[in-house]
Amino acid sequence: MTDHSPDGAPKPGDIVALHEHGPPPADFAALFLAGMERRPKSLVGSMLLDRRSPAFHRLCALPEYYVQRAELEILRDQAVAIARLVGPAAQLVDFGRGSSAQTSLLLSVLDRPWGYVMVDRDRDRLLDDARRVQQLHPRLWVEAVRADPRIGFDLPPNAGGGRRLGYLPGNAIGTFDPPEALAMLSLWERELGRRGLLLVGVDLRKSVLILEAAYDDPHGLNRSLILDVLRRANRELGADFDERMFEYRVRFDKDSGRVNNDLVSLGLHEVQVGGRRLRFDQGEAIHVEESWKYSVEDFQALVRGAGFRPLQVWFDAKRLFSLHLLEAGA
Repeated sequence: MTDHSPDGAPKPGDIVALHEHGPPPADFAALFLAGMERRPKSLVGSMLLDRRSPAFHRLCALPEYYVQRAELEILRDQAVAIARLVGPAAQLVDFGRGSSAQTSLLLSVLDRPWGYVMVDRDRDRLLDDARRVQQLHPRLWVEAVRADPRIGFDLPPNAGGGRRLGYLPGNAIGTFDPPEALAMLSLWERELGRRGLLLVGVDLRKSVLILEAAYDDPHGLNRSLILDVLRRANRELGADFDERMFEYRVRFDKDSGRVNNDLVSLGLHEVQVGGRRLRFDQGEAIHVEESWKYSVEDFQALVRGAGFRPLQVWFDAKRLFSLHLLEAGA
């Protein structure tokens, strides 16, 4: 921990403190092998995919992949409204790992934000990102919290005099099914405290054609990102996955609003990984992740159940994506 106070500017790149809660996360080998023992087999979704990789940034730049572009549009267009509702000297609590263009833009539109708290399970990645934010915004009071945002943890004190603003960018909330999202939002409502705010990106229900193009793009970047996990298992765990034996499939369930991503075995075969032999039947799926889409009404009903009061919702010009501002202690 450094010795400067909130009244003085931190040294460039020098965060204020690291707070750690709970055991460290499992490493790649443990996560991967645990996923292969599930029924169905699973890649444990976002825990294994590197959203800071160049391939992911290329995906975000595709015309078919609208999420980041739509949210940046909202933040730019609604900068004045967001800053007015949040007020000056806010403490921004980033549940989205701080590596996004959205976070940088939000920090630039807020009225003299005082503090910035980044929450992540990965200690090394957390410190790297927190230091990067401190370098870009040297007058911010930056603190890092190593914790699983799905379970209980304590936030650092908010001593700047403004409101506490939690932020979950992209469609990160959609990677949790509604009961999981409700439980996590209820936890955050208590952590943010009365008058605390939460800004959440929410992907909206839309045409199947638009969703399929975003999740199974014609350039194959989504497929390549998923197959990178198998390639990493080959490199680091001595596995012998043959990516040609798997087909990437995307399915959208209109009734639930859920997009499913899977790798499907094209034939009966076995794979060696970590000293084990894994059997894959023809048509057997490795589940990758789910992404839930909401209507505005359905999402607002969910957050009310978690104790939040919806204050405002904004949309991009094409109404593909929404940004919700919520107030805790409703």
